[in-house]
This record gives sequence, structure tokens and C-alpha cells, in this order.
Amino acid sequence: MTDHKKIDEARKALKLGESATIPEIKEAYRRLSLSYHPDKCKEKDKKKCEKKFKQINNANEFLIEYCLNYKFPFKEIAEEKNLKDERSKEDLKRFYDVWWEDLNA
Repeated sequence: MTDHKKIDEARKALKLGESATIPEIKEAYRRLSLSYHPDKCKEKDKKKCEKKFKQINNANEFLIEYCLNYKFPFKEIAEEKNLKDERSKEDLKRFYDVWWEDLNA
């Protein structure tokens, strides 16, 4: 069983939301690793950058490994549920978008 606390820490280290695709994880890692790479930090911030860079690397490795080892359900019922959840999110988004427009009008 996966430790969800560790997943949460890793996604926060990469500044990701509640869900992300592998390309989004890779992009977040790339962006942050460029920002905190010890070779690009000022001399006074080297230790802080090294620590943050290690944290970013560990988070990236953990999340990529988790995603690559995740078991996806291929049953029709699972896919129907996923589609239903997506439709619900879209409906709520449309409702709130219209609602906010009405309030701001």
C-alpha cells in the first residue's frame, strides 16, 4: 500500500495540485530544478539550494515511480465512473462560471 502522506509531500515539493499528469510532473521538476540547481545559486544560498534540489529530485523520482507502477482499471464500469466524474466536474464548472458572471455583472 502506498503512503499517501509521502505522495502529498512530494506533490507539494513540486508545487503540484491535487492531480497531475506525468508530463506536468516532469515540467514542474524541470522548472524547479532550474531554479534551485546549486550551480545557479548565489554562493550564500548554496546550502539552501542543495537541500531544496535534493528534495525536488526525491519528489520527482517518487512521483514518477508511483505513476509508472500505478495499476489502472480497464473494466468498462471503471471507465464509465471516470467519465461520469469528469462530466460532473464540467457541469459544476459551468454552473460556477455562470454564477460568478451574474454576481460580477
